[in-house]
This record gives sequence, structure tokens and C-alpha cells, in this order.
Amino acid sequence: MMGAVGVQAEDATEAVTEAVSEAAEDATEAAAEEAEGEDEENYETGDASKDNPRNQDEIGEKELLVVSFGTSFNDNRVATIGAIENAMEEAFPEYSVRRGFTAQIIIDHVKNRDGEVIDNFGEALNRAIDNGVKTLVVQPTHLMNGLEYNDVIDELAQYAEEFEQVAVGEPLLTSDEDYQVVINAITEDTKAQDDGETAIVFMGHGTEAESNQIYATMQEKLTEAGFANYFVGTVEASPSLDDVLAAVQAGEYKKVVLQPLMIVAGDHANNDMAGDEDGAWKKTFEDAGYEVTCNLKGLGEMPAIQELLVAHAQAAIDSLAE
Repeated sequence: MMGAVGVQAEDATEAVTEAVSEAAEDATEAAAEEAEGEDEENYETGDASKDNPRNQDEIGEKELLVVSFGTSFNDNRVATIGAIENAMEEAFPEYSVRRGFTAQIIIDHVKNRDGEVIDNFGEALNRAIDNGVKTLVVQPTHLMNGLEYNDVIDELAQYAEEFEQVAVGEPLLTSDEDYQVVINAITEDTKAQDDGETAIVFMGHGTEAESNQIYATMQEKLTEAGFANYFVGTVEASPSLDDVLAAVQAGEYKKVVLQPLMIVAGDHANNDMAGDEDGAWKKTFEDAGYEVTCNLKGLGEMPAIQELLVAHAQAAIDSLAE
């Protein structure tokens, strides 16, 4: 590796040495949750043939590899991850944009169910090497600089010497400016439903890692910006569903809008959020007496989010010239 990128990868490798096993465990557990029940799918996720897996060869010497956790919901994969990749391709025509997923269980499920082959991160890196890529820019679509993002950095470091130049983009929520962009995007997207008697609730995934603080930070910044009817919770951590329900009940709301604070609207959004079974957010709020609307729209569908990730990729590209 060359220049500042070598220092970045070296520092990142040291930083995640102790977290790698935990990260792998976390990713495996999250992937299992994404795929849970999918072997017995009784719902339609869309046409996989409309998706571009971006696993083509003849890459050239410059590649921009977009790394995502992934989702097996075909239509939403096109609308979110696919849209982000398209935005990257439009912004950086001198780069071949390719895809890598980190959730192997999702990759396997899509292949077995739909016959679509998606590279995992390692396969995508090996494809780049086999194609003679000299400059590699990796842009993750992760929300935070947490365990999964660090795991990407660690795996990339093992391949770094195979390329002349390597750069890695920051996750979605890194700077105060990033938070502002995301807040503007989600409030603009739901402003028609913010009528004073409706609580707008965004559901994130959550993690036991320290990076989980992004959800509390998002809530604080929404409140400070005057969006008093907006609430943020998580499926796996804090703030929990119970925390959000209590916060909503402290107000005088009649209706609740639920929307994922995730790049994709996949299994968590469709089942944990919008499901009709006990424990699902929709059912819980309905049982509490609220009229509930579910917006099954991942962050990746929003042009402002796509543009923010493009800006992070641009910063990574700019670092190559430093």
C-alpha cells in the first residue's frame, strides 16, 4: 500500500485486532436474523433479474468497490444498494463500480432461491486482483464506524499490498455534517406525515458496541433541530422498542409512522418493524391504541443519502493524491 492509506490500514488493523472475533460473531448473528424464516418464505421479495450484481470482469485499473451487508429482498436491493452503486457510477465514470456483500448467508440464500451470484467481500477483492486493478477505492454503506465496518477495514488490510493504491471511505454517519444531511433527508421524506398528532419513529438495527451511541446522538440532534415529533429506536440495543413506546406515550399522539433507519428495508423492516406478530413494532403500537403506518423505505432510496456516500467516496479518492 502507498501513502497515507497504508497508515490508515495499519492503524485500523491494530484497532480491530481484539474486535475481529466479536465483529465476525456480530455479523454472523445479524445475518442469521436477516435470513431467519427465509427458508420458509411465504412472501414475494421481487424480481432478482432486475438487479445488477456488479460482479463483471474486465474492470480496468481503477475500481470503486461498494461494500454492503446485503439483503435478500430483491426489489429493495435494487432500490437501495443498487441505487447507491448507480450514483457512484455516475459520479466516477473513470472507475469500474463493483459490489461486495459481507453477509454470506444472504449471498447463499439469494443464489439458492433466485440463481443470482453476488460476490462476498473477499471474492470481490480477489476479482479485482485477478483483473489487474491498480487503484482500489472501497466505499462501505454501513451507518457507523462499528464492528462490521472495522471488519471490512481489517480484511482489506490483508489484501492491500496487492494494489498500488488503496483508499477507504467513511461510513454514513461520521461527522456532524453527516448527521445534518441524514436528518434533513429523513425529515424531508416524512414531512407530509408530520401533522402534529403523529409520532414519526425511525427503527435502527443497534449494536452492543460503543458505536451504538449514534442512535442517541441522532435523537439528540433531531430534538435540538426542533423535530419534536421524531423518535429513534433500535431492534437490538438502546433505545429499545419499550423506550420509544414510553417516549411516544408521553406525548398526545394519535398516530404513529414507522420507517427503518437502515440502508435497506429488508427482513428487519418487513418483519420486526412492519410485522403483525407479537413483538413487532407495528403490532406493539397498534396494541397501545395508535393508528400505525409503515413506510418500507430504506435510507439508500433517498438521493441525499446516495449523494452523501458519493461525497465520502470522493474524499477517499482525494486522499490518494495527498
